[in-house]
Amino acid sequence: MNDDPFIDPGSESSAIGRPRSSAIIYGGLAVGILDGLFALLFYGLILGVDPLRIFQSVASGLMGKASFEGGFPTFLLGIALHFIVATCIATVYYLLSLKMSILIDQAVVCGLLYGLIAYGVMNYVIIPLSFASRSPFSLRTFLPAFIAHAFLVGLPIALLARWSATANTRSLSS
Repeated sequence: MNDDPFIDPGSESSAIGRPRSSAIIYGGLAVGILDGLFALLFYGLILGVDPLRIFQSVASGLMGKASFEGGFPTFLLGIALHFIVATCIATVYYLLSLKMSILIDQAVVCGLLYGLIAYGVMNYVIIPLSFASRSPFSLRTFLPAFIAHAFLVGLPIALLARWSATANTRSLSS
């Protein structure tokens, strides 16, 4: 029997331990960058939205319509909030993975599903509770954003958590 508290003896891959808390920072940064680039490319280049407005819309969650009149400062606030939200999403995955080893053992599947769940929670719980105005449902914007969240939000967080857990196991056995 393994007495190491960082290894779940009941998991299929008990050689993998718990992720390090640094997975939160790396996950938040990776998701902030990847999802931010997706927003700029999809909404900016493909749909023609002014890049300033993309991140001002994030700031509108706190400021409402006034964020669109705030110029560059509300653009920067939107970027900061975007990274805070990305870090919160990474934090939730990290905390769940401490209790549910399947999130580490099956990182790809769990990460993809987590990204879809994160999209749903953000768009159908968090944003409606904020000061941001909702645009009507459009399959043209829903589908790419939904898929992007699976691959650019959930998957990187899960893979970074798994990498961190693997690195943590190696350092514990050294």
